[in-house]
Amino acid sequence: MDPVDALREVAFWLEREHADTYRVQAYRRAAEVLADVSDHKREVLRKTDSWTDLPGIGKKTATVIRESFDGVPAYLEQLREEAEPIGRGARDLLESLRGDLHTHSNWSDGGSPIDEMHRVASMMIGHEYFALTDHSPRLKVANGLTAERLRSQLGVVAQINGNADGARILTGIEVDILDDGSLDQDEGLLAELDVVVASVHSNLRADRSVMTKRMLRAAANPHVDVLGHCTGRLVGGGRGSRPESKFDAEKVFAACRDHDTAVEINCRPERRDPPSRLIDLALGMGCLFSIDTDAHAPGQLDWLGYGCERAAERGVEPEQVINTWEVDDLLAWTDR
Repeated sequence: MDPVDALREVAFWLEREHADTYRVQAYRRAAEVLADVSDHKREVLRKTDSWTDLPGIGKKTATVIRESFDGVPAYLEQLREEAEPIGRGARDLLESLRGDLHTHSNWSDGGSPIDEMHRVASMMIGHEYFALTDHSPRLKVANGLTAERLRSQLGVVAQINGNADGARILTGIEVDILDDGSLDQDEGLLAELDVVVASVHSNLRADRSVMTKRMLRAAANPHVDVLGHCTGRLVGGGRGSRPESKFDAEKVFAACRDHDTAVEINCRPERRDPPSRLIDLALGMGCLFSIDTDAHAPGQLDWLGYGCERAAERGVEPEQVINTWEVDDLLAWTDR
């Protein structure tokens, strides 16, 4: 087994199972270091068993490298065997998904470059497509993209799509919904993107009527395709808990239905957003859905099953989920 692939896969499984970031990064950094080592030098290091002479290679990562030349390393085999299936209770829906419409790279607050997200989405997950939706400029804590940086990113995406096999990367953004309901990015640039996810990230405790007006304006915006994690709640995890924002969900979901804006079912375990009662409401009102990981790292791309289980439990059918659609149908809908 190629040792770089082995190291990357170890990182994937650790990330998928919510391991500490420092453990994941140790294997991912080791893979990056080894990827830059020539075949000749690798052979020398193998013969002398001196992998730890490389910067960023420790005893555990060296063991994975050493064992990979004889097959699957023992630690990787262990991680594969111990990995619990995600989405076991919603296999039909999970297998119907063709892609993911909410993901982040290290251009904003994700942990990995675009090509690494693409490699995992293609080879490990088997996506036909995924949307790269890094944050917009107002969210400075997440290194949000200015219009200039976003345009630069579009060039990188075009290059990867032109040169690499596998999943098609859809251009996109997770754009902040500002206090007045306008969007935190140039309208002309938004019109050029394949997928626009609009989310509230600030003033989450605003008055119910204020928040309702804010979300109604965003849901009706012709550039918006998906309303992201609509309540903003956190139900656990490293960031603690946070209550739901207060808004008139019936009015907001009616706007989503009437303006062809899908309601996101966010797969992150600390979000589980929307709550079940709001999935029921949106479903009963005839809304479309998008089941998305909101992945900030490659291993999190395999979290789709968490959202699928919640959706299937409430009776959401595959045809009501826009990322079960073929890419041409999806893009015709987002470009409507």
